[in-house]
Amino acid sequence: MLIGLLTAVAASICYGTGSVLQAVGSRRSARREAAAGSTTQHGGPSLSSTAKAAMTWEFIVGTILDFVGFGLGALAARMLPLFLSQTVISANLVITAVLSVKLLGIRLTRAEWTSIGVVCSALVLLATAAGPEGGGRTAVSTHWWLLAISLLLMVGGTVVVRLMGARAAILAGLLSGLGFGALGVGVRVLDGVDPFDLGTLLADPALYAILVAGTGGMYLHTVALQIGSVNGATAALVVGETVLPGIIGVLWLGDSSRPGLAWLAVTGFLLAVAGAVAVAWFGAPEGGAQDGPRAQDEEPRELAGVG
Repeated sequence: MLIGLLTAVAASICYGTGSVLQAVGSRRSARREAAAGSTTQHGGPSLSSTAKAAMTWEFIVGTILDFVGFGLGALAARMLPLFLSQTVISANLVITAVLSVKLLGIRLTRAEWTSIGVVCSALVLLATAAGPEGGGRTAVSTHWWLLAISLLLMVGGTVVVRLMGARAAILAGLLSGLGFGALGVGVRVLDGVDPFDLGTLLADPALYAILVAGTGGMYLHTVALQIGSVNGATAALVVGETVLPGIIGVLWLGDSSRPGLAWLAVTGFLLAVAGAVAVAWFGAPEGGAQDGPRAQDEEPRELAGVG
């Protein structure tokens, strides 16, 4: 349990730091592309804008940290109940918020700090209440369903986000979170890992669900960072990444709490989700509009923070 928790915490730090670095690169690229008129008719970033954002050095370093975080998160998902591993990993919201103060020049309000405190307290409750993880053995039909749902969410979600344009920041963050949540479920049920069997691994639809969900989740997260609040988008990601995998882990994979502490696990889980939603709600004005004191103040602070 302790090794799993430390692994999940390390993944959270990697993801949180990577998110802020990706936001720095994405926003610089988005400003340049907007000045050049390279946006969709709905006001969102074009595919070329997103591709150029991915080529900035900040985004590249952030992506490397994401891959490291993915590896650590995959280990944690196999060592801990999903409701615990996914929630601890999703606490990268705290790392994102704290680093965004320095690198993005964002001034967090008292309500945002309070919400972050709620998330941290909820993680303590969850860690205290979590019991052993369940098994990962499921019928192969479940793996096919996971692949189909991942394709629907990532492909369909991308189309909807592009149609909505600049209004889709929170939706893009939520869909990216659902992608990462599907990835976590896929890692847990993946066959051919222990013991390692390459043929079994390559034949498992869950492997391709992981690839689809991971790739689609990263793309949608990039879009969310370009068009909206970094904290709001990340908080929406947290909800998608945490809620469904946690429920699936309990109902289908046998995850459980310690005897007599189910109420504490449920309380911690609900508080974690509520805290994340609160950060999304209070942080939403920061990224969207071009007017307002926070938006006007952001650019010089951001450049000073990284220059």
